[in-house]
Amino acid sequence: MSTGTTASVSTHVLDTSAGRPAAGVAVRLAARSGRAADWRELGGSATDADGRCGDLPALPRGTTHVRLDFAVEPYSEGAAGKQAEARQDAPADRDGGAGPVFFPEVTVTFAVVPGEHYHVPLLLSPFGYSVYRGS
Repeated sequence: MSTGTTASVSTHVLDTSAGRPAAGVAVRLAARSGRAADWRELGGSATDADGRCGDLPALPRGTTHVRLDFAVEPYSEGAAGKQAEARQDAPADRDGGAGPVFFPEVTVTFAVVPGEHYHVPLLLSPFGYSVYRGS
């Protein structure tokens, strides 16, 4: 469905290792108007208690590519501490301690067409992540 209006973007972040939304993840939004164009930073937001960013900036007319930058490290550091407290009787992890976050940030870049809405969830775990086009 392509109309004269710009595309729109929403996202949410789920912590699959904890089985719950990831609250407080900072998300930055950038856009460009062609493969060779420079990225234009549009602003950002942070995920709410439900793991959603409901207030990402609008995309400018002519946007063809979008980039979402997720600041995962601060969330992961806080989540690891909460999970360790909740699992105090569990065996120590295989690396013998918390250690650095494996994915400190996640960047997702995708193409858009005018008139479409793009919902792009991020599923996080300590040593992996996945994204997809949701609805």
